[in-house]
Amino acid sequence: MRSGIIAKKVGMTRLFMEDGRQIPVTVLQMQNLQVIAQRTTEAHGYTAVQLGAGSIKAKNVSKAMRGHFAVAKVEPKRKVAEFRVAPENLIDVGSEITAAHYAEGQFVDVSGTSIGKGFAGAMKRHNFSGLRATHGVSISHRSHGSTGQCQGPGKVFKGKKMAGHMGAARVTTQNLQVVKTDVDRGLIMIKGAVPGSKGGWVTVKDAMKKPLPDSVPFPAALRSGEAPAPAEAPAEGGEA
Repeated sequence: MRSGIIAKKVGMTRLFMEDGRQIPVTVLQMQNLQVIAQRTTEAHGYTAVQLGAGSIKAKNVSKAMRGHFAVAKVEPKRKVAEFRVAPENLIDVGSEITAAHYAEGQFVDVSGTSIGKGFAGAMKRHNFSGLRATHGVSISHRSHGSTGQCQGPGKVFKGKKMAGHMGAARVTTQNLQVVKTDVDRGLIMIKGAVPGSKGGWVTVKDAMKKPLPDSVPFPAALRSGEAPAPAEAPAEGGEA
């Protein structure tokens, strides 16, 4: 089990493939995604990695979180999330994960906060058919109708589908396909729509119900910290 990632939803566009197909994709951007803490069996009873993404001013971060980031020697992060991993897939604190973490054609599960719809009726919220358009129905065409029985039990059961607050809830969309990745710009393009609005944060994990491709890196695709070797200076007295 590998770590997931935190990404920002940029928006939707379409990709023109070489065979003439047009694929609608959602563009997700990884912004300086780093490991800020580890969870180990010895210290916490389970194994996981805590990731942070985005940037935020230090004055807008609580003292407790400032100390947390200082221990990891990373800049304060706007979004923090924890991902369960296998013990052999723990990642060193401070490492940066890149968009190469996912392979093209791989299936993923994306979780985010859906767009809030406010107070919605039963027809919009639960796909009720509503009442009849005529035959005695005058002003209750979009009502949800009866909500229970009579004196027994004399109450409305919990969980009854009725009008109420819709959206602004944690939603996971499974089995979305990664169409393309751009490591240099930190972009991941996923086929179809993902939960949330533009500018919202989402978490991406390997699909639970699909096999993992052999080409994915373990424990993660990390950015190399090695600087390119400097060019050798010409020897003195050599040819110009």
